Amino acid sequence: MPLLALSLDDTIQPRFLQIAMAIKHCIHSGQLEPGEKLPSTRTLAKQIGSHRHTVMSAYQELIAQGWLCASERKAYTVDLHLPIESSQILSQNQHQCTSSFQWSLSARMRSTIQNKPQVQRPAHEFEFNFAGGQADLTLFPFHRFKAFMDQALVRPDLNDLHYESVAGSTVFIDQVSHYLRKTRGIQNKSIITVNGSQEALYLLSQVLINSGDHVAVEALGYQPAWQAFRAAGAMLVPIKQHQQDIDIEALTTLAKVKKLKLIYLTPLHQYPTTVTLPIAKRMAIYQLAAKHNIAIIEDDYDHEFHYDSQPLSPMASDDPHGLIIYLATFSKIMFPGSRLGIMAIDKTLAPALLAYRQLMNHKPNVLMQQAVAKWMLSGDFERHLRKMTKIYHQRRDHVVSILTRYNHHRPKPLRFMIPAGGMALWVEVGDQAQILEAHCHQNNIYLLSEKHFQLTPDTSPNRHIRIGFAGMSEEKLQQGLTKILHILDRLAL
Repeated sequence: MPLLALSLDDTIQPRFLQIAMAIKHCIHSGQLEPGEKLPSTRTLAKQIGSHRHTVMSAYQELIAQGWLCASERKAYTVDLHLPIESSQILSQNQHQCTSSFQWSLSARMRSTIQNKPQVQRPAHEFEFNFAGGQADLTLFPFHRFKAFMDQALVRPDLNDLHYESVAGSTVFIDQVSHYLRKTRGIQNKSIITVNGSQEALYLLSQVLINSGDHVAVEALGYQPAWQAFRAAGAMLVPIKQHQQDIDIEALTTLAKVKKLKLIYLTPLHQYPTTVTLPIAKRMAIYQLAAKHNIAIIEDDYDHEFHYDSQPLSPMASDDPHGLIIYLATFSKIMFPGSRLGIMAIDKTLAPALLAYRQLMNHKPNVLMQQAVAKWMLSGDFERHLRKMTKIYHQRRDHVVSILTRYNHHRPKPLRFMIPAGGMALWVEVGDQAQILEAHCHQNNIYLLSEKHFQLTPDTSPNRHIRIGFAGMSEEKLQQGLTKILHILDRLAL
């Protein structure tokens, strides 16, 4: 147990009373709470340089006064019923007190806080969680992965455990490079390991964006990315979407009118609509970016989960100008708490990013990287991907069948496209979208309406909801969707 910080008053004698008074002060101040264990007499005696029997006498004195209690062969603990109420009040006040110091935040930080969406109840606390990017954590093979963590701990690559190798674990980068080349056609790029894609977005924003730079983002998109760009001082400009697809003519006009520094895209499964950007439009955007010297951030957040065909290769797989920054994450494959993602970038950009990375965080958890590398090398990684892709495919089809049956009995059907991949459906429910979201939250159902994905929510329609299907079993999806549709029926009356 941790040592106890005692302030001993040498003017108090004998020594055991000095120790007793110091412990009593710890209880008064809230440093020791009711029911909390104290160090053993031997441990405390060694800490303060006293005889064990002296400490025992101090403990016995406090027991006699009602501050401590002890039972045979058990530790000394603070009594649950303290002898005076003031000690409990002091303890409560100690936890509730706030500093009187006035912190002066930077203007950039104040702006970031003002633009941050209001924190609400976490999605995982709801009985039915329809969050769009939520993997089913109950199906992750923790027992199998433990073997690879054990290997990383028993036989770690010691060279990776030092402050050097800022890009990440060598063996992990080798495995990721092989995987990206084999499955996505991405070659000749530097790989940098990050603590999830959000750290990548922050690093890129700080290194590339000057205050006032214009960054083009999808009008319906990913708010955490927008927050990272804004925190660097960027001015966000919306890319018009037509049927949730990129309007190339509008983007071309935008590039002429504004001096764009970056374009941020989610081309495989557009966030939040899951629409796949066609090859012709990808090529048009790339040519536009090359012409105007604009970098592209391609966020390929759930590439693995594509069902109806082989997914289109990332834009980064055909990048002769080296202008695409490719992001991927293991959060959907594993779990968000793994905090593991990668950037594949042009070799000329790597030194600046690595230099900035050293200012804030040398590298992500090396042991996790080494374990994942061993997992990938074993073949278990790809077996897990095949299994989860099959399960999520079945869950997508299950949700589609429920909505299709519902539409057969509804005068005005819900409109949706069956996504070729991804982990969610984008469903048009009409003007009740925001009201439906509120009613769902009241009924222990996590659901987000369109406004949460809009760059300009005050001037945009709010007619869609996002139904994540990956994180729950088919049975639970059935139960949750039935409740949502019943709520929708009541709202229509």
